[in-house]
Amino acid sequence: YNGAISACEKGADWQTAIALLTAMGRDTVKPNTISYSAAISACEKGADWQVALALLTAMVLAAIEPNRVSYSAAIGAYAKAAGQTRQHRLHRSNQQMQEGC
Repeated sequence: YNGAISACEKGADWQTAIALLTAMGRDTVKPNTISYSAAISACEKGADWQVALALLTAMVLAAIEPNRVSYSAAIGAYAKAAGQTRQHRLHRSNQQMQEGC
């Protein structure tokens, strides 16, 4: 499972990474720090900070200790989302200025 989740991370396919993480629990395979970190990293690459944060929370609730990769990926996902929002606002402001000229 960890290898498949890591492959999803490389492809920014966070939906499949989450599905695999969920399947681990159903197949009685316990997710570990590597499993969660790879899924959180997939969320970072897919720029979905809310799912990344939910996974980090689920990790703690499952008594699986996050590591530097887990935290960095969650922070990175949030930073990317914030950057996209900022970029969208700048683009909108630029359009409004051009329309006003």
